[in-house]
Amino acid sequence: MIDIENNTSFDVENTILEKIALNLTQKDIELIIVNNDEIQKLNKQHRNIDKATDVLSFPLEFDMPNMPLGSIVISLDFVEEKAKEYSHTKEEEFSLLFIHGLLHLLGFDHEVDSGEHRAKEEELIKEFNLPNSLIVRNS
Repeated sequence: MIDIENNTSFDVENTILEKIALNLTQKDIELIIVNNDEIQKLNKQHRNIDKATDVLSFPLEFDMPNMPLGSIVISLDFVEEKAKEYSHTKEEEFSLLFIHGLLHLLGFDHEVDSGEHRAKEEELIKEFNLPNSLIVRNS
């Protein structure tokens, strides 16, 4: 199940997100939707990077039964900007960022791996008939 905290006016289509999540995990996920100001504060606080970003992932550091996998924070400002830039819907861009963040929760890390994150993301994009994501677009 995805527990959504929506701090924006975006109408989240949860059906595809649930299908994506269930494809990868049975654990619950917290999904938080914010604007650039809020995600910038989180990025500075947790990563010491003082700028907005598209998605942040916060995996729980311990694994216990019935505990959620972690939290994904998505910036609606980035969703709107990239959807317009790449000529696809906000819902598609949102789903792409959700996949990216979920893979981080599951331990994938494109900054240090040998392409595993990118490959898994590309596989999910094809499976759910989504446009190319940022990680795939930049390859």
